[in-house]
Amino acid sequence: MTLEERKSFDRQFSRFLWSSILIALSGCLGNIVDAVIVGHLIGEDGVSAINLSRPVVQFMFTLSMLLSTGAGMLVGMELGRKDIPRATYIYSLSMIACLIVGLLFTAGGLFFPDAFTHLLCNNEQLFQPTRDYLRMMLIGAPAYMMMWGLSTMVGVDGSPRLVSVAILIDNAVNLSLDIVFIKWLNWGIQGSSTATVVGHLVGIALMFWHLRYKDNHLHLRLKTTAAKFGETFSQILSQGAPLAIASVCLTLLIFSSNSIVLSSLGRAGIFAFSVCMNLLQIYNLFLAGVCRTIQSLGAIEVGRQDNEAFRLVLVKSFRFITIAMVLTCLYVWLDPQGLVKFFGGCTPDLVSAGCDAVKAFALSFIPFCYIYTLMIVYKLYSHHKMALFLSFALSLTVIPVLWLVARFAPNLIWYSYLIAYGIETVLIILFHRIGHLKFILPEKA
Repeated sequence: MTLEERKSFDRQFSRFLWSSILIALSGCLGNIVDAVIVGHLIGEDGVSAINLSRPVVQFMFTLSMLLSTGAGMLVGMELGRKDIPRATYIYSLSMIACLIVGLLFTAGGLFFPDAFTHLLCNNEQLFQPTRDYLRMMLIGAPAYMMMWGLSTMVGVDGSPRLVSVAILIDNAVNLSLDIVFIKWLNWGIQGSSTATVVGHLVGIALMFWHLRYKDNHLHLRLKTTAAKFGETFSQILSQGAPLAIASVCLTLLIFSSNSIVLSSLGRAGIFAFSVCMNLLQIYNLFLAGVCRTIQSLGAIEVGRQDNEAFRLVLVKSFRFITIAMVLTCLYVWLDPQGLVKFFGGCTPDLVSAGCDAVKAFALSFIPFCYIYTLMIVYKLYSHHKMALFLSFALSLTVIPVLWLVARFAPNLIWYSYLIAYGIETVLIILFHRIGHLKFILPEKA
């Protein structure tokens, strides 16, 4: 790579990374400020209700990832190969699948809101706010799934800045309507989820505006044979499977953690855990930005078969995320009380439980981010079995550790995640080096 090519690559990497960071920042701030507004206008039970609803919302996100993230990587590869018709077909198939799945969730929100809520919450005081928040999120599921699917595709299509603007406006609408719906119209916690859905609809409208221009690559087009449909859909699911499995496991982890913490530590404990999950949003700001960059720019370089450029993407990505995570962890350790009070924790028991929790989780999320990023790298390198192993291990290792610690050493419960990710790190190193083990042998796509 010449000096001029390196400068051009650096500019392209920066454009993808910072656009992705801005996208993640908007989503991160939207979720955090949403929780802050709910905490101060409704109270700590509102923050807990959002966190108790998170497994279902995370599951919707999982299906969106399965149908759009893998498709986005395939679209990036096809654009790198200059096969525009193939890229367009993959995009079209992915978006229609997201819409159909979203409508199934809408039916669940309309006809079975109590059944969904009973799965998530066994606390009488928290049941009604959880139901009110969750019902509108389910009804608005098509908007949720289409928003994140479109953001992936429009970014790969060469307009990451437009995605940034759309998500910024989405969150601005969401946060503004939070105040209108909760405070002025007195809709309570349901006003928060309604505002989220309306914000997503605005973001979708802006991104579809991008796709109406003829000089963009991607347009809805589904003319194909049944054989091609089956083959393409199978490839979409296969490419997105590791990330989707990781998200399914994360859904199970959040559900299990909510149950264990609520049973062991009560309302104060579940509030502290809710603050930790919002702290994860800060880490996710950097993780999502780096992962989007690797998935989009990395997939294009893989399609071009430019190994040198792909390695540069990885080096720059890991360097950036390391610095960002260390600085975030230092901030949390310097002012844990400020973070807890920011989310509405004002009584001594809430502040005490929250401070202990966030300090432990600040450390735990560092190995989590590394492992998650490695999973994407393995997938792009076509080490499919190792990527699948990480998908399962990323969250499922935590559940037995959390259960054991809660039962035998409850005073250390907040360090369960750190212990589990330490075990996973050792396993990854061993499995990577012991390449003769059949289930992790590197394989070609």
